[in-house]
Amino acid sequence: MCSTENNAGLHPTTSDSALILELKTRRPPSLEGRAGCETWSVDFSPDGAWFAWSMGHGIVWVVAWPLDSEDSQNGDTDRGDKSFSCGHPVWGLAFGPRPPKSAANSVRRGKTPSKGNNSLLLATGLENGVIKIWNVLTGEAVFDLHGHEGVVRDLVFPQNGTLTLISSSRDKTLRIWDLTQKGKKVQVLSGHKDWISCCSVSSDCSMIASVGRFDRMVCLWSLRSYIFIRNLTGGTHKTLYLLSSCDFSPDGALLATAAFSGSSWWIDLWDPYTAEKLATLVDYFEDYRQNQISAIQFSPNGLHLAIVTDGRALRIWEPGKTGMVMQTKADRGSNGLCCNYHPQGGVVATGTRDGHVRFWRAPRTVPSLCHLCRSILRHSVSTHQMEPLPLPKRILEYLTYRNIPDCLKTCCSSDEEEWQS
Repeated sequence: MCSTENNAGLHPTTSDSALILELKTRRPPSLEGRAGCETWSVDFSPDGAWFAWSMGHGIVWVVAWPLDSEDSQNGDTDRGDKSFSCGHPVWGLAFGPRPPKSAANSVRRGKTPSKGNNSLLLATGLENGVIKIWNVLTGEAVFDLHGHEGVVRDLVFPQNGTLTLISSSRDKTLRIWDLTQKGKKVQVLSGHKDWISCCSVSSDCSMIASVGRFDRMVCLWSLRSYIFIRNLTGGTHKTLYLLSSCDFSPDGALLATAAFSGSSWWIDLWDPYTAEKLATLVDYFEDYRQNQISAIQFSPNGLHLAIVTDGRALRIWEPGKTGMVMQTKADRGSNGLCCNYHPQGGVVATGTRDGHVRFWRAPRTVPSLCHLCRSILRHSVSTHQMEPLPLPKRILEYLTYRNIPDCLKTCCSSDEEEWQS
């Protein structure tokens, strides 16, 4: 059903040096390019041992990571790869539960790999509004969650180790499910006026952010009291635009939102505690063709932001900088829809409209001591708590991300200027 295209180990399959390998779905020629074959969502398990993607036509494929091991190439061992038939197109998926940061770091050091973890679940959000919960190890459906009346567009497990699942839907609502009660206990968050494109949870599990594609609302909700906090406004001067994606930084001190209109797209960086817009990154096409931005995600260390757009399969931006740390070659046919970082960084997976998945080599940058200190501090200290501290102005600006220029434009690089490995 699927095949791995790579010439020898981790080598690019095309002339783009950033591409590691590509998974292509085998399907009858009559189905190629037709609606229903899109990869709307991809995800790595919390320890990076599994990778899942919605490969179109109601099928989710789950494969052991890494894909390029010698055993997998020679077929000597059973990797445990499996497919889940969901019966309806899959728009969102997520592994869970996700352990807190301290426990996640222990997993990364190899203490509790999820390949033998019978508690690892995969949630899949379907076009008919149903959410199916799967046991990854056994490959069996555990139970279904009913309640949404439209496409389940996004799913998130908070990083606190609990069996709590947040879902967003085209029925204009978010739902917070307690999986220990098999969906019998649910909180419904209403306030959006149209489809919800995406949702994200802060690292301290105190807030949920959601963006409405057509109502142009960026809503913040309390995950503790299940109430609406505020709608972020002032993100753009345009009157006609669409919101597509959002993501909290790993320390929870920044919220990035993505929007597009005509030949331009932009990313706004917000302080979720004060509702202040800190910076905007803007890109535009001079030929006035549509320039859609589909997905964004912060890197695990918070240094970079992965960006999927119409013009390039992947860009990686360091907030506050002009230009890109890395970008793939210009390609109007990249068809990108989603992206997800490996939990240990270094790799970004992107899904496309044709049901394929590409794995890209992402820059590995050692965080500075300043960045590490800020990340640890901001994970537990809000902006309101930071501001009264008797700190020098420049240090306080750095700790609250006020040192980022408020308006930035991408630099259109020639092929020679593009990132090389």
